[in-house]
Amino acid sequence: MIRVVVVDDDPLVTESLKTILEISEEIQVLGTGNSASDAVKLYLQERPDVLLTDIRMGESTGIEAAKEIFKQIPDAVILLLTTFSDDEYIREALQIGVKGYLIKQDLASIVPAIKAVYNGQTVFGTEIVGKLASILTDQTPQKCPQIELSEREESILIAVANGKNNKEIAEELFLSEGTVRNNISQLLEKLEVRDRTQLAIFYYKNYQQK
Repeated sequence: MIRVVVVDDDPLVTESLKTILEISEEIQVLGTGNSASDAVKLYLQERPDVLLTDIRMGESTGIEAAKEIFKQIPDAVILLLTTFSDDEYIREALQIGVKGYLIKQDLASIVPAIKAVYNGQTVFGTEIVGKLASILTDQTPQKCPQIELSEREESILIAVANGKNNKEIAEELFLSEGTVRNNISQLLEKLEVRDRTQLAIFYYKNYQQK
């Protein structure tokens, strides 16, 4: 059972999301809230597997709530849900380490997205995927000169940036899942980043135009 907290500044939306999630027998909604402060309080109180939170919520945002949560729980799993596909929001969300960014209108994707982030993947709505390269790539991107990656490491880096999980990477590169996990751990250490999202950011900034 995936334990989830849902936060949105519109109580009707919050209840609708709760209903949608609880239709799935694999998801349990532990609590709901309507503000960024609710998001922080509920996360620390309930310690859910996934926090599903809106971005724009009155005086603060879901991103600010995420920052506060990460200060105390660095490995928190947070999925942002919004009506705004604003580039700056997306960039900031990725940089702080959230696991996904979805557009509210895409209701059918919410349950699969929660399952995906629970299993360690990073997910983006279809409107977001096409914008990632332009959002994360500098105007004059260059390969990072001081870090050399092996052919296998580069292949795994590209696969991670494309949103593939360990099983999919293993099948594509004819490796065991254990080998993939070990290589990703080595990449995280070598590139001095903390998670798969940061690996994707590194790829788009430094390797995409290689």
